Amino acid sequence: MKNIRWMFPVISAALIFGCQAKNGPQNAVRLVTTTSVRDTGLLDVLSDAFQKDGKYTLKAVAVGSGQAMQLGKTGEADILWVHSPDDEKQFVEEGYGTDRTTFMYNDFVILGPAQDPAKVKGVKKAADAFKKIAAAKAPFISRGDKSGTHKKELRIWDAAKVKPAADKYIEAGQGMAATLTLADEKNAYALVDRSTYLSMKSKIGLVIVSEGDDALLNRYSLILVNPAKFPKVNAAGARAFFDFVLSKPAKEMVEKFGQDKYGKQLFFYDYAAK
Repeated sequence: MKNIRWMFPVISAALIFGCQAKNGPQNAVRLVTTTSVRDTGLLDVLSDAFQKDGKYTLKAVAVGSGQAMQLGKTGEADILWVHSPDDEKQFVEEGYGTDRTTFMYNDFVILGPAQDPAKVKGVKKAADAFKKIAAAKAPFISRGDKSGTHKKELRIWDAAKVKPAADKYIEAGQGMAATLTLADEKNAYALVDRSTYLSMKSKIGLVIVSEGDDALLNRYSLILVNPAKFPKVNAAGARAFFDFVLSKPAKEMVEKFGQDKYGKQLFFYDYAAK
């Protein structure tokens, strides 16, 4: 699949954490999470609540799930919050992580121009929607960053058994919000998690053209980076954040998040919090 690479730079989480380790407190917890969690604002809400007692300081970096797990494999994170199930399972099986727990979800939607040149609107099956986009040679913006969203998109192209027009397929190499902004500028189609779309809906002209397929479900997990493999991991701090996110107070925050500002719940909690 040929493509146009639009933007390359991604700030190194390892570099950021390195600076923080040099200047920051010893109780810092290094969280590597996904851009959708950051871009919607949910991360800020949970981070503030977690740090309220002053016991730990959360140092968070948002990247694609693929890059997040790569940082976990080098011991440059204490805990991961990701959404790429197959990669997560492999990460744990290879001994890099422990206690993987899936605890919340949202879903993906396919966005496109309001005029919908590929005639996708109303098509429920994501693979069928992608077939129409490819057949129309319509522009498509991809995350292109090995994130959970990017992996999901590639699986849908595989299921559709088609490839997008090479000169119309652009890899942003950026997070979800930046990718969505680029898709809007290019009047293109894109696969986007619904939460990020709702948080940016008032700023863009793209609309939902396909939704509701079971293949578009998007589950998020927490994984502790294995301290037996990386002795310098802040295991106590990582466990504290892990337990906090899986607690009833955090569940209430997740379920309420977005309702006041966006009029809709953005994420859905499906873990039996205690």
